Amino acid sequence: MCGRYASSRSPEDLVEEFEVVESRVAGPLAADYNVAPTKEVYAVVERPPSRESEEPPQRQLRVFTWGLVPSWAKDPSIGNRMINARMETVAEKPAYRKAFASRRALLPADGYFEWYPTSQTNAKGKPVKQPFFIRPKDGGVLAMAGLYEIWRDPTRDEDDPDRFRWTCTVLTTQAEDSLGHIHDRMPLMVERERWHEWLDPTTTGDTSLLVPAAPGRLEAYAVPTLVSNVRNNGPELVEPLEATT
Repeated sequence: MCGRYASSRSPEDLVEEFEVVESRVAGPLAADYNVAPTKEVYAVVERPPSRESEEPPQRQLRVFTWGLVPSWAKDPSIGNRMINARMETVAEKPAYRKAFASRRALLPADGYFEWYPTSQTNAKGKPVKQPFFIRPKDGGVLAMAGLYEIWRDPTRDEDDPDRFRWTCTVLTTQAEDSLGHIHDRMPLMVERERWHEWLDPTTTGDTSLLVPAAPGRLEAYAVPTLVSNVRNNGPELVEPLEATT
């Protein structure tokens, strides 16, 4: 799974990187080196200018809440459990299939975290887990494949600007060999040349556009256990240290 990641780029940098036409970011998010479920995150989507417009979809930068809430959900807390969607079943699962058909996103990340059980044990006899940070070797942005939904809060008035909740999930697949020893799952990447095809809401979702990172594209290194506590944040969380074996 992908349960934590880092996102430190500014909205201005993301607008340039992803060739965004319109930014819908009201206020910039602080650089976050410990992004966890239920937090607000940046997402790139393509949306039509309006329902009546015949103009093509425009690429937008928006802020979503991580943890997808399906449009039919009665309780938004379901999103706490829907932070990842498996590529193998995303087209069939009721919670994801509508979003996969027309509400696809790119979730920009510096990299993501996974925890590896070491040979050491704690006081309860369980393996001590060492966190690793996994990022592009070239220092570029990691464009994670995502889905999003727009949930209408029935408790809010029609003219309440907060009546709609925009939420997202990260798609995952089996980890490529060089990373599989850390964790058996990893986020899916969308290659730059396929961004439009993936985002285009006028076409049906196609899993062939989704690929694990090519072998050798990513690097993984051990980081401080501080990242295990979501209250900790800062660039020190992605500083490398010697791994525990």
